[in-house]
Amino acid sequence: MSGTDPALTTVIIGAGFAGIGTAIRLLQNGIDDFVILERDVRPGGTWRDNTYPGAACDIPSRLYSYSFAPNAGWSHTYSGSDEILAYIDRMIDDHDLDKHIRYSHLVTGLRFAETDGTWQVQVADREPIIARAVVVASGPLSTPGYPEIPGLEEFTGHRMHSAAWDHDYDFAGKKVGVIGTGASAVQLIPELVRAGAEVTVYQRTPGWVLPRLNRRISRPVRRVYRTLPLTQSISRGLWYLGHESVALGAVWNTPFTRVIEGVAKLNLRAQVDDPWMRRQLTPDFRAGCKRLLMTSDYYPSLQAENCALVTWPIVDITAQGVRTVEGVERRFDCLVFATGFEVSKQGTPIPITGRDGRVLADEWARGAYAYKSFAVSGYPNLYFTFGPNSGPGHNSALVYMEAQIDAIVTAISTIRARGLKQLDVHRPAQDAYNAVIQRRLRATTWNSGCRSWYLTDDGFNATMYPGFASQYVGQMRGVDFSRDFRAVAGDRLPECAGESVNVRS
Repeated sequence: MSGTDPALTTVIIGAGFAGIGTAIRLLQNGIDDFVILERDVRPGGTWRDNTYPGAACDIPSRLYSYSFAPNAGWSHTYSGSDEILAYIDRMIDDHDLDKHIRYSHLVTGLRFAETDGTWQVQVADREPIIARAVVVASGPLSTPGYPEIPGLEEFTGHRMHSAAWDHDYDFAGKKVGVIGTGASAVQLIPELVRAGAEVTVYQRTPGWVLPRLNRRISRPVRRVYRTLPLTQSISRGLWYLGHESVALGAVWNTPFTRVIEGVAKLNLRAQVDDPWMRRQLTPDFRAGCKRLLMTSDYYPSLQAENCALVTWPIVDITAQGVRTVEGVERRFDCLVFATGFEVSKQGTPIPITGRDGRVLADEWARGAYAYKSFAVSGYPNLYFTFGPNSGPGHNSALVYMEAQIDAIVTAISTIRARGLKQLDVHRPAQDAYNAVIQRRLRATTWNSGCRSWYLTDDGFNATMYPGFASQYVGQMRGVDFSRDFRAVAGDRLPECAGESVNVRS
């Protein structure tokens, strides 16, 4: 659909978990005039791109699915990327979503037209698409991030990122340098060691590591989940409550934080015999300040004969390898960057122009913000999934995402049912919400002094939500569109005022 065609109700940007979940909920609410714009040639988002050996979710499978699209077939406690991607494909098939997806559609900008209350969605090498509402569901973990190391482009050997894996490369007998020791690195390093590579791991900062007990879910159990869905719901609820309790030590610095650290230290002592290596692998920050790492085979891999740990800071990358501050250059056949993603904590992933010509990248230049993470004043009918300050530090991202989707779908349903040109959050409501969020963040472990991708360079936290998942879900259910939003009438209906529209449970 182009700019000359009638406006769609909704354009969804991204065919990952968030985009597919939004589409399902739109259909379940009787809205089918939408498209999903996907830059790639297939769906899946993060799980399409992250196919490195050992890629898996560090949240239990039972929590890593939508309540409105349950999956009784998870094979393990923690599922691998292939199984997660298959779940996304199944949701698309079950709801016949493929007809709504436009592949190879790279969105290059959004512009709001106040005269008719529509968004112009600019697409590379294609005609613009016009829509009443836009959902930015591209997610924060979509673009591979590389470290700012001098000489990055000088290396003449093979180079790859964990989010752009080269499955044709044979690691056996190769000298491989791995830069990064975060969530992706601790999964892929054991696989490289097992593949017979000579692995050198460059660690800038150690993380708190907890054991991951990944057990197979038996066929009889899966059969019970399929035939008695309530049993799966109960199991999911118990896992949810268990992870909620982790917030007491991972979100805030409490006595429970020492419990988490104690378990991590016992795990380190049980798996690493060498006192010097244990010292190198012990963090100097509170548990939760950076993401907790879930793995039971990372420490054993570091002690393998074909693996070495380097903690000297990197000076530069040379044509043949990596040079550290003590003056040693180590040469490699391949460099693997397990360095995460370019997370947009400042600015926007695409240019967005709202009411009165305002530019969201300018407003977010010092750090992103939104009303309850999903809407920004001055940008009517525009919604974000996994937006500012909606990141979980202890529970499943899909719990948060599902709550956002329900609020977004309620907003879009309201726009459509009432023929509104604009549904725009009031700036005072937005400012009041963010003042509370930033005040609460000051008491969290994320803002306790350690450096992480959660913070901007000047220490602003635009990423995490300072509370329990249940609190976040509760605030999203309590969105009041009549109180906190400004409604501008279209041609069909008068402006709504004073009537409460609340998100459904």
